[in-house]
Amino acid sequence: MLHLEGVSVRRDGTLLLDGIDWRVEPGQHWVVLGPNGSGKSTLLRLAALHLHPSAGRVHILGMAVGSFDSRRHRHRIGYAAAALADSLRPGIDAADVVMTALHGALEPWWHDYDDADRSRARELLKRLGCGDRADHAFGTLSSGERQRVLLARTLMTDPDVLLLDEPTAALDLGGREELVGALAGLAADAGTPPMALVTHHVEEIPPGFTHCLMLAGGRVAASGPLEEVLTGESLSECYGLDLRLSSEDGRWTVRVVPG
Repeated sequence: MLHLEGVSVRRDGTLLLDGIDWRVEPGQHWVVLGPNGSGKSTLLRLAALHLHPSAGRVHILGMAVGSFDSRRHRHRIGYAAAALADSLRPGIDAADVVMTALHGALEPWWHDYDDADRSRARELLKRLGCGDRADHAFGTLSSGERQRVLLARTLMTDPDVLLLDEPTAALDLGGREELVGALAGLAADAGTPPMALVTHHVEEIPPGFTHCLMLAGGRVAASGPLEEVLTGESLSECYGLDLRLSSEDGRWTVRVVPG
């Protein structure tokens, strides 16, 4: 689904990613961890066809980036980032936020939609626990509800891969747990395409996620099956702290080891 070989990204003289190798296969759900500035969001922008590499090779859905018109294939990638929420008009209905993903639009009057499109948008909101918010203005929703609406939007085009850039950022405990639960539900559904979730916190890794990619300084610090890669030692090396990791009932917690 995604295959990066020796990928680097340089912008304004700064090396944001350096020699990244990463492969996402069908049935895998990845969490991407790393400190601020480690290149996590840049990596997802590459995978979402919003950015081209400075070096290396990127294959998305079996196609080599640079050999096709990226704009014609973005609908095959469900991508959600904070910038999207900031771009939406506060008065737009939640159902329209989801439905307009069909054309990558921000307003429903830019394109034509039919009853089947409207029905699917409402079904997706219901699936994500926001069915009763379909007719509510996006700007009136709680932060957690907005993120679940945006998650529903990523599913509207029946994408081949889902890329989620810090969807739990700025959520309170309740909103975070609702979103983690929604993501766990998607991970448990065999029909869900591969996912890549960027987060800063191991506590936000949903049950059912299978693999972990750790970035530090724009390089891969660790990569592979979650149970093998996510250890106190790997986290300590990645973040430069002495960390202790524990897990219970499919959830993870981490704390700094006292001096």
